[in-house]
Amino acid sequence: MAERFLVVLPTYNEARNIAEVVPAILAQDSRLEVLVVDDNSPDGTGAIADQLAQAMSKVYVLHREIKDGLGRAYLAGFQWGLERKYDLLFEMDADFSHDPKFLPDLIAAAETADLVLGSRYLTGVNVINWPMSRLLLSFGANQYVRVVTGLPLTDATGGFKCFHRRVLEAIPLDKIRSNGYAFQIEMSFRAWTKGFKLSEIPIVFTDRVAGQSKMNRKIMREAIWMVWWLRLAFIFGGI
Repeated sequence: MAERFLVVLPTYNEARNIAEVVPAILAQDSRLEVLVVDDNSPDGTGAIADQLAQAMSKVYVLHREIKDGLGRAYLAGFQWGLERKYDLLFEMDADFSHDPKFLPDLIAAAETADLVLGSRYLTGVNVINWPMSRLLLSFGANQYVRVVTGLPLTDATGGFKCFHRRVLEAIPLDKIRSNGYAFQIEMSFRAWTKGFKLSEIPIVFTDRVAGQSKMNRKIMREAIWMVWWLRLAFIFGGI
């Protein structure tokens, strides 16, 4: 049976980006398909996604009734993809901050790894259009995660990822606690502690030029305490 790859693309108010990013994703590899997971965007993103799905056989849309967070959107997309037996499942943003041109690099690295992450910091600092304050916060947060959890990654908070199906099948998705940026940390930590091989590839991250960032203080607070919960839960057998 031919391999099938699924890019899970969560959206909330991405009407200015979705019609461009989906074809750009599909152009990278003939095995790629796209699942748009839209949280009832008031700007009409879901309707645009439906139009794309009608026009393109490899595009699907999962509509959710409320805005329920990035992590929950990814979990819904993963479950959808697992039920349909995709071989590789990807996470990426819909705003071009994750450039689709790096998808072939993730696919190639997945030949020898179970979970591949696109890193902004593997070969220095590869971030464009961020203010210094946010860059320092992100870089420092990743150092903090590495020290507290031991997770051997340079960019544990990044959201450009490729999972083999076996990784997601081994993680109890119904027990994932986090929802914001901590979701990225938790998923990688759970994969790592189950013995899966993690690998990073360098990417260039470009801050969005259309739409608004979803970052807020609640998401930041969740990430701060979640790393300690993960470490302690692992020590005491809670993961």
